[in-house]
Amino acid sequence: MSGDVASESLRIRIVGTGLIGASLGMALSRKGFQVSLDDPSPTAAALARDLGAGVLAADTLGDPDVVVVAAPPDVVADVVARELSRWPNAVVTDAASVKGSVLRALQEKDVDLSRYVGSHPMAGREKSGAVAAQVDLFEGRSWVVAPGPKAAAGAVELVRRVAAAAGSAVLVMTPAEHDAAVAAVSHVPQIAASLVASQLLELSSSAVALSGQGIRDVTRIAASDPSMWTQILVGNAPAVRGVLESMAEQLDAVLAALRRLESDSGHGTVGARAVLARTVADGNAGHARIPGKHGAAPTTYAAVVVVVPDEPGALGRLLRDVGNAGVNMEDLHIEHGVGQPFGLAELSVLPAAVAPLMTALSSLGWRVHE
Repeated sequence: MSGDVASESLRIRIVGTGLIGASLGMALSRKGFQVSLDDPSPTAAALARDLGAGVLAADTLGDPDVVVVAAPPDVVADVVARELSRWPNAVVTDAASVKGSVLRALQEKDVDLSRYVGSHPMAGREKSGAVAAQVDLFEGRSWVVAPGPKAAAGAVELVRRVAAAAGSAVLVMTPAEHDAAVAAVSHVPQIAASLVASQLLELSSSAVALSGQGIRDVTRIAASDPSMWTQILVGNAPAVRGVLESMAEQLDAVLAALRRLESDSGHGTVGARAVLARTVADGNAGHARIPGKHGAAPTTYAAVVVVVPDEPGALGRLLRDVGNAGVNMEDLHIEHGVGQPFGLAELSVLPAAVAPLMTALSSLGWRVHE
């Protein structure tokens, strides 16, 4: 398959109409692509169709140019192999969260690997299924294209164009590079969030009621699907193990420092406090490397905290007033006061916007803090 086909005439077949498949179908259909949908569940495929993700494969004439397999990780290699055999002129890609294990499984099958290009959209939600699909799910998100050694250049280009059409920022990596990267930035964070959240199980209700924005931020992804994540972690076990072993060494050092401080009645313990301080400082340095919006260089934002009454329309008024002040809000966090009839809205803005925003909001009667 060559890469010189006009995008608007590409026929895209999506196999698997859950969150990723349905969202991709919605995004590509909006761009004018001819999208057909297939799923083992006729109900799931019909729901995705009704949501605007495309037409049912049974109602489609003509062979696809590109097949996107959005199947669960433990079956994706089999589905890719089947699609490669069924459509001998089509490029086939997949959206699985691991790439090395899929490629290795395909290398053991009698399939044309020149037409297979692994890929991974770095987008998702805690909710699953077509009902959770969003047309803008991939906007501004990274999409890794991870071709194997036999992938044809034209096939790679077609997959890259599909990912870009969905609104993603496309990165090209080898499967091994991809798996090592996502182990650190996606898979281990899931384990960490789950472990932290599991510590809440034995707490009393009054203790859990003290939860603030910190614990909410750290555990947000702990609500993810256990079955899906088990498949992901199994598929990327070597890379995930490596990151966890490095973390375990650091955690052991922290535990040793805490034990020394606990057993020391005075201030004679030398070095323990340095271990704790270095751990937090290294976290600061790592966090500073996270890219800013749209993949731009990291940007330090300032926070303006606004007291928002817990009443209908209050948050909407605040956002309108921020817009009227001519300030671009980079991020928003809401924290509800325990037992209080108000919440705290933390607005992240560029440092230069703090003073004019506080002045504008204060003049409108908002209670504002920096």
